[in-house]
Amino acid sequence: MDPTVRTSRAEARQLLDPEFVEVGASGRRWSYEEMLAELPDISGSSEEGPRYVPSGMRGVVLAPGVVHLTYETMIEGRRARRSSLWRRLGEETGWRMYYHQATPVPTQGD
Repeated sequence: MDPTVRTSRAEARQLLDPEFVEVGASGRRWSYEEMLAELPDISGSSEEGPRYVPSGMRGVVLAPGVVHLTYETMIEGRRARRSSLWRRLGEETGWRMYYHQATPVPTQGD
């Protein structure tokens, strides 16, 4: 969520699995290549602009080398519940996000 990572394709490439897929809060499906290409221009990527504020992060190990992370974010008054799967295929690659989904939370409910 750090703007310096979001604007650096090299750093983002280290954190995203080559098989990465995201379903964003808008419902749009993003591939690895689409995310790398557009991440620097997406909301939350500017040092001067709005930033994501995460809360309630929890991780659960699903299997060796697979973690399910859940948390909520706020940005510009919009709240979303987020869920991502991280996998580690080897020591040399480290942990990479394999799948991510964001679900908007209505302003009047939970």
